[in-house]
Amino acid sequence: MKAYFAIINPAAGGGSCGKQASQTLTQLVARGLKIESVQTQRPGQASQLCQEAYQAGFRRFLAIGGDGTSFEIVNGLFPRQGELEPVYLGFIPLGTGNSFLRDFSQRGLHHAIEALHADRSRPCDVMRLTHQEGLCHYINLLSLGFTAEAGSLTNRRFKNWGETGYLMAILFSWLRLHYPTFHFRWDSQNEDQPCTYLTFSNSRFTGGKLMIAPQANMADGLIEITRVGPIGRWDFLKTFPKIFSGNHMKHPLIWRTSARRVDFEVSGTTAVMIDGEILLCKPMAIDVLPGALQVMV
Repeated sequence: MKAYFAIINPAAGGGSCGKQASQTLTQLVARGLKIESVQTQRPGQASQLCQEAYQAGFRRFLAIGGDGTSFEIVNGLFPRQGELEPVYLGFIPLGTGNSFLRDFSQRGLHHAIEALHADRSRPCDVMRLTHQEGLCHYINLLSLGFTAEAGSLTNRRFKNWGETGYLMAILFSWLRLHYPTFHFRWDSQNEDQPCTYLTFSNSRFTGGKLMIAPQANMADGLIEITRVGPIGRWDFLKTFPKIFSGNHMKHPLIWRTSARRVDFEVSGTTAVMIDGEILLCKPMAIDVLPGALQVMV
């Protein structure tokens, strides 16, 4: 069995990840997995550690933390210039959100460990954001508008509150509800309607249990686009609970489609939430790297 390079974010899960990771790794090694592990000391370091491990010959990686940890690892693995050898990413979900794994199971940690033991993998598309200053890759979702504002507020004030913190940030953002317009073009069709938020998804969930894009398929080579129009504050409040089941998509002001590429015409920088992280940038395009990653799920 080939060895995994495990990257532990001890700050994930409000600091609980660092305490639980050692015990979990010990159990995995006892059951036959070969694992070399390292802890991050600062935000963004996982990408650097991943690049160094890849250059040293590792092709299997283990994200021990939350969605932010796997996001950093993905951005350490990509871009890969014309290399065909597959890379694998497994998960030990000890963070607050752990949204990506919910596409496959609600059993979280137990499901992830079973997949590693069974050496079970499947192809996963990687989404590539081109912005004014470079590239960024993701496997969950990118969002603009209300969702990005709520995510930014979560990181600033409620990061250690888990799913409750994200719901608190949603409430505060709801009090300031407004309807920006983001001009973009998808597969030669233009979109320039005011919106509450826009999402460009690869998987179905965000913020833990919010099924924001119920029709997303992480291996279809497509970007799942969702636009929520200028929904009123009280209508929003009635509709929001339906996002846990995906039934919010029945609202007449919510529209979806899928595309292979999206091009933006945004005049300046804006807050972008990308796999739970907030990036201030000027987005230019999103395209798909079909099946570029093997995920252990």
